[in-house]
Amino acid sequence: MEQRNNVTEFVLLGLTQSLQGQKILFVMFLLIYIVTMVGNLLIVLTVVFSPTLDAPMYLFLGCLSFLDAVYSTTFSPNMMKNFLCEKKTISFQACMAQLFMEHLFGGAEILLLVVMAYDRYVAICKPLHYLTIMNQRVCILLLLLAWAGGFLHGVLHPLIVYNLPFCGPNIIDHFVCDMYPLLKLACIDTHIIALTVLANDGTICVVIFTLLLISYGVILHSLKNFSQEGRRKALSTCGSHITVVVFFFVPCIFLYVRCPSTLPTDKYLAVFYTIITPMLNPLIYTLRNGEVQNAMKKLWTKKKK
Repeated sequence: MEQRNNVTEFVLLGLTQSLQGQKILFVMFLLIYIVTMVGNLLIVLTVVFSPTLDAPMYLFLGCLSFLDAVYSTTFSPNMMKNFLCEKKTISFQACMAQLFMEHLFGGAEILLLVVMAYDRYVAICKPLHYLTIMNQRVCILLLLLAWAGGFLHGVLHPLIVYNLPFCGPNIIDHFVCDMYPLLKLACIDTHIIALTVLANDGTICVVIFTLLLISYGVILHSLKNFSQEGRRKALSTCGSHITVVVFFFVPCIFLYVRCPSTLPTDKYLAVFYTIITPMLNPLIYTLRNGEVQNAMKKLWTKKKK
């Protein structure tokens, strides 16, 4: 414990050392964060207050938007603050909290995407039994399981790091506290621990991504029995889900399904699934979903009256 206390804070190098570049990135990420929060919170409010969006699919969509908002908030404000501050440090405790929240919300979102895929499977492949299978009790249970799974996944990471000895250096070449950069700074051989992280995070990413692709393959195969209008509507909904899944999982797989190491490109890839994807999700779902657009228009018209 004495040895670990030699490092009480970490220095985050961020995305660039250029002062001009930091100012440009601050403006860019501020705009992205505003769009992310407005877009996701708009969907949450639309789902909550619109009586027409009472299907389980929209309950899950609202939860996904809420997760995207809090997930982005885990990283963006601190990163933007560091763009403007000369001292770009984060305390050991804050680093552990950020590590926990990153994997809590990320893990919950991964499981929620599985729940949404299951919901689409039941809706398209078993339409006559949809309301029976996806009743309110089942939906709430699935959401609780997603959060519980995210919590277990999230708490594992700071537990691994917390008791490691950190005696210097304390510089992290990243904009966020993450597992591999932290393990690299520990004063002991962390090769076995890194392999454990790889087995955990890498396996989760690959297995769930594969299951999602298989589930959507089954759904798309079943569309041959649908009418042209039914096929178009189902493809529109599934297309949104598949796009979100690919945007989220491909960078994660590249980061975690390889020999445990840190590469200069890792932090730029992390920007994609921590900052960009939460911004794109509401755009993807609203642009491809007429019911969400109509519900938003009705709420806006009602508000103006």
